[in-house]
This record gives sequence, structure tokens and C-alpha cells, in this order.
Amino acid sequence: MRRCCQGVGLPCLFKGVGMATPRPPRYLLVFDFDETIVDENSDDSVVRAAPGQALPEQLQQSHHEGSYNEYMQRVLAFLGDQGVRVGDFKAVYENIPLSPGMPELFQFLSKNHELFEIILISDANMFGIEAKLRAAGVHSLFRKIFSNPSSFDKRGYLTLGPYHSHKCLDCPANMCKRKILTEYLAERAQEEVEFERVFYVGDGANDFCPSVTLTSADVAFPRKGYPMHRMTQEMEKKQPGAFQATVVPWESATEVARYLQELLKKKC
Repeated sequence: MRRCCQGVGLPCLFKGVGMATPRPPRYLLVFDFDETIVDENSDDSVVRAAPGQALPEQLQQSHHEGSYNEYMQRVLAFLGDQGVRVGDFKAVYENIPLSPGMPELFQFLSKNHELFEIILISDANMFGIEAKLRAAGVHSLFRKIFSNPSSFDKRGYLTLGPYHSHKCLDCPANMCKRKILTEYLAERAQEEVEFERVFYVGDGANDFCPSVTLTSADVAFPRKGYPMHRMTQEMEKKQPGAFQATVVPWESATEVARYLQELLKKKC
């Protein structure tokens, strides 16, 4: 069972007490990236850097279920062959639009940054995510970003690798977000930081996997009408009560901000 970060269960921040070290954040907020922070799948967005903004049909048909990371390696190699370089990729990523309400949510989190530890877990790539977050002025809000490693080789090609290996049968071979989140919580607990609640904002099937591990104290924010939302609804129909976290679907991220704001009002 998670305890309040101070281990004493007090709901509000201490005031007027001289403390040797800053109080750890009370809540962990986990974000997905594609179709959550940004309103597109960034892997699809990079095609805009290709000649004619399209991929050869043979390359498109080479994608197989569960091996999307390998498919994207081939896409990036093709783009490299076409002369697409760092500046081209950077421009594409920086111009991907944020999802509705996301600027307002980030503004709220910036004002309340001492209460939230924020991490990002994404099956996209590190270069693209960091380029977008920096362009949006929110990179510093994130304590840690977990994504597939990417870098530019000697030829100037953007290369991509898998994040890790795992044994989860429900996730693609290169990444299980449940494994990442579970290990992160264990690591923070070892550092004597345990969260009162975990909030998870996502949209995809690979976001459903970690959200199943959330407790009744936690909140899952699935994007309305996307796979994560549908899967939580299906689980509730088949096994009522099996999905323990409170489910708060959203169309605009302002709904997430409002929920968190109301929670803070109740707490203090």
C-alpha cells in the first residue's frame, strides 16, 4: 500500500516548518506521447519529411503486428536514403500539434510542480519526443522520459533501437510500459519516495497494460474513444471491479486539469 510521501498521512503541505530537505512530490503523473501529449502519431508524422510526403507501398506493407519498432527502423533508413537529415526531422517533430487542452494542462502542472512528479513513457523515439517537448517549452516538467533510443549516425541517418526486452505477451517486443512503470515505482520506493496516488494519461492499447496495475487510489485518464478507453470499458463489462483505478475519459486535456484541480481543493 502506498503511503503519503512523508509517511505520516497529512493531506496538506507543511507550512512554517523549517525542513532540511524539500518535501518529495505527493503524486506521480505518467504521460504517453503519441495521440496523448501530441494530437498525432509522431511515427506517421515523419512521413511529411519524405519526398512527396509518402512512403513506397512495399515499405508500408512490410509492417507486421508486434514489430512496429523494426518497421520504423526501415522507415527511418528509407528517409535517410532520401536525404532527410536532423533539421528536417526536428522541424517535423516541433510542428506536430499538441492535443486539445494540453497547453492548459501543462500550465496547471507548472503552477503546481511541487506536488507532481511527471514522467513520460512512449513507444516513439527519444529524439522526436525531446524535440517537441523543448519546442513546447515543457521539457523541464518531466523528471524522466522512457522511450526507444534514437540517434544520428555518421551518415546523418536517424537510427532507432528497441527500449528493452520483456516477457509480456500483450505488448510489442520492444516495450512493455507496465514493466517500466512497475520498475520505476520500485526504484523510487527504494529512494524513499512513495506516491499517494498515480495518475496515468494515455490513449493506446500499450497504455492499458500498465493501467491495469493501478490501485483503487489511482486514476486512469484514457482518451475518449481510443483503444485504452475501449479496453477499460470491455474489462469492466467482462470482469466488474477488476480494473481498480478510477477511470476519467477525456476529449480535452483541460478535463484532466480540472479533475486534478478539484482533487487539490479537497486535499487542502
